[in-house]
Amino acid sequence: MSANIISIANQKGGVGKTTTAVNLSAALAKIHKKVLLIDIDPQGNATMGCGIDKYNLNNSICELLLDECSLDKAVQHCEGVGMDVIPSNTDLVAAEVTLLRNKNSEYKLKEVLSEVINVYDFIVIDCPPSLNMLTINAFTASNGIIIPMQCEYYALEGLSALMQTIEKIKQTTNPNLDITGLVRTMYDTRNNLSNEVSVQLLKYFSHKVFKTIVPRNVKLAEAPSFGKAAINYARSSKGALSYLSLASEVLRKTSINSYT
Repeated sequence: MSANIISIANQKGGVGKTTTAVNLSAALAKIHKKVLLIDIDPQGNATMGCGIDKYNLNNSICELLLDECSLDKAVQHCEGVGMDVIPSNTDLVAAEVTLLRNKNSEYKLKEVLSEVINVYDFIVIDCPPSLNMLTINAFTASNGIIIPMQCEYYALEGLSALMQTIEKIKQTTNPNLDITGLVRTMYDTRNNLSNEVSVQLLKYFSHKVFKTIVPRNVKLAEAPSFGKAAINYARSSKGALSYLSLASEVLRKTSINSYT
């Protein structure tokens, strides 16, 4: 059975995108799924959050996209998160420039992943917080997108722009792309605005909003500095438990979709 390839994306930064990519991947691994996390963001935050030094990489997603290394040379197994990772750093900016010059470059990541499509249960891609050739590669290679959303004033405006992008990708490079779900992150139940935006999300995207809500949580914030996911750093914390819950929801959704 082919892997579920899921991009974690939002064109707005600071919404818990990388936190979701790392912790959802680690939670899926914890429930005995074989997971590959790909960091395709030049900032390399997911790389560091998995305990890999982005400043000391022999091979990364950059070399892989430029055909300068084989896939097995780019993959690292990370005990701190219990899964395989293809790391990233600022070298990826140069790779994007090269990709822009090449014909059909939006299909490059999909081509690379065809080698391991039957090796993993889930391939999770942490996208940059912008629409560029790297994001287009991720969307073209994926069959689903999870959108982390902080329930704040500009959230719905950013979501609208992302929806337009997804529609364009569906019309051009990947007609099978779908939104797996929206996940509310960094949530504070005491904040009236958070509650109001959450109500709006449920009103307009009810069937796509995950039941799991990820709260603001100190352990979630601390874990990356130890190169671990929250579930490996503080497994009983609210943050870790919320991502375990999200992993269960993702598992159910993708299982249903694979038979429909």
